[in-house]
Amino acid sequence: MSLTYSQEFKDPEISKALVARIREKSTRPLRLMEVCGTHTMAIFRYGIRSVLPDTITLLSGPGCPVCVTTQKDIDAYIMLARRSDVILTTFGDLMKVPGSGASLAAEKANGADVRMVYSIFDALAIAKENPNKEVVFCAVGFETTTPTIAGAVLMAEAQELDNFSIYSANKRTPPALAALMETDGVEGDGFILPGHVSVITGLDAFAPTFEKYRIPSVVTGFEPVDILKAVLKLVEQNESNAPRLVNAYPRAVADTGNPKARAIMNQVFERADASWRGIGNIPDSGMVLKKSFHKFNAAEKFDMSVPDTPEPAGCDCGRILMGLKRPDQCRLYKKACTPMHPVGPCMVSSEGACAAFYKYSR
Repeated sequence: MSLTYSQEFKDPEISKALVARIREKSTRPLRLMEVCGTHTMAIFRYGIRSVLPDTITLLSGPGCPVCVTTQKDIDAYIMLARRSDVILTTFGDLMKVPGSGASLAAEKANGADVRMVYSIFDALAIAKENPNKEVVFCAVGFETTTPTIAGAVLMAEAQELDNFSIYSANKRTPPALAALMETDGVEGDGFILPGHVSVITGLDAFAPTFEKYRIPSVVTGFEPVDILKAVLKLVEQNESNAPRLVNAYPRAVADTGNPKARAIMNQVFERADASWRGIGNIPDSGMVLKKSFHKFNAAEKFDMSVPDTPEPAGCDCGRILMGLKRPDQCRLYKKACTPMHPVGPCMVSSEGACAAFYKYSR
């Protein structure tokens, strides 16, 4: 019986064959970093680390948008939630992320109007239903979600929703890879590049970073066969000393990505420097609203001034995001920091490395 298209990428026999080829070809120690939270969770869920040879170490990079959101931005969301005139809307991952003194979940328990939504368009609907309230959306994400947020802002403008705004912590992925390569102590032999992001950006967005640093790089999907194929390609490139930028996810990713989605994104947002948790300021890595859409900028609408705050004492989330530590090497892991009582965002987000390690590691 022939396999269907979707079954092929989950087929255990194909996976076994790929593992055998990886074991056969891998002769030198390699440190490979996945730059996508969904890849991190898939690698743990399918037990991929356990079947690879000892020569290969998989590292989790800054691929979780909630995890790279700074303490300052989390505090800004909490500040907005405390306003009596605001309904704060957010995806669920942000609810339990600790700020410097509280979390959105704690603020909700104390009476703040904080609502979890599944889409920014749910926030638009809430704004229509509550014309006497200001509705703010916590805009966190990479290129995957930024076009949708841009589309919602355009819709709010068309519908003259003056009580809707966003607080943007949106970020771009390629500059983070370049920043990692410039960070002391960060060593990598290959990148497993994010499939979701690449659907929008295309393979071409990663070309400048690849050309500068010549690190083997492969875009891939999220099924076991996808990930193992990417590992095999990275092993082969390292063994032959022939680094390449490869699209191993052609069923979803084109070299040029999705020009229409990027056009909408670039109509509403412009690039700016941005601060990443644990990494610091990365030039040209943020996406902020253009001045022509300033009325939808919550930071300006509410004249917000948020102080810089240090990350929690003892939390190694930043070093984990750079591949400098494993979650179990943080002294707070499974002690002061657990999913029920998190200290850092890596333990909270559904794409966080600490959350994945806690859930799946034995």
